[in-house]
This record gives sequence, C-alpha cells and structure tokens, in this order.
Amino acid sequence: MKRWQRWTFNALAFVVSATGFAYLWMKYFVEAADAFAVVNHPWQVPALSLHVIASPGFIFVFGIVLDAHVMKKLGASALPNRRSGYLSLGTLALMVLSGYLLQVTSDAAWLRALVIAHVAAGAVFSLTYGAHLVVSARLGRRQNSAVREVA
Repeated sequence: MKRWQRWTFNALAFVVSATGFAYLWMKYFVEAADAFAVVNHPWQVPALSLHVIASPGFIFVFGIVLDAHVMKKLGASALPNRRSGYLSLGTLALMVLSGYLLQVTSDAAWLRALVIAHVAAGAVFSLTYGAHLVVSARLGRRQNSAVREVA
C-alpha cells in the first residue's frame, strides 16, 4: 500500500470517527439551554455535515485500500494482525450500510435500530481499526529492527 493511500485513509477515518462521536455526544448527551432549541449544541449541525461530507471520500479511499491492501492480505495465512483487520472490515461494512440507510429511513422503529447499529459499528470500527494500526506499527518496528540486526 502506498504512503498516500495509508495517510488519506487514516485521515478520513479520523475525521469520520471524530465527527461521528462528536455528533453522538451533542445529540444524545448534551442538554440544550433553551427548551425550544432545535439542536442541543451550536456545533451539532456542522459536525453532522462534516461527517456526511467526509464519509463518501472515506468509502472511496477504502475502495482503493481494499484493492491495494485488503485483498492481498485476505489470501495470506496466519498473519499476526489478521483478527483486527477482519473486525475492522466487518464493522466497516455494517457502518456503511447503516449510514446510508439512515438517510432514507422514515419509520421510527427502523430509524432507532439503524442508529443503534450505526453507532455500535462505528464505535467497534474505531476501536478495532485503532488496534490494527497500533499492532501494524509495532510489527513494522520489530521488522525494521530485525533487518538492522542482520545488516
């Protein structure tokens, strides 16, 4: 995988995760000062807007990463970072599907179920992808030190 692909995907993953968590906090955990307020926090609408605007770019770059990294690793056996990669991949699929369906659903019961699925998948994706990055960095450092010792 090329450096620009890694950096772009990681940056967009951070933006989508941060704006998603910020919106979740503002929408469900902040209480508006005014009883007649439409939003609970002044940054609630910009956070959602940035989340919705950044998400298609994130999905697009994921398609590039899928080709450049994921498909090559799926065929390999016994890779040390495989579990976090699979969890990230599965939760990303659920996160994307529920995110798109959230925009077209009007039934209250479906909307509630999709919000729960989207938040849960987003939280698990953020955690597992973060773990995937940490393990990958440690493995990379370990390989680099082993190469230096041999040389």
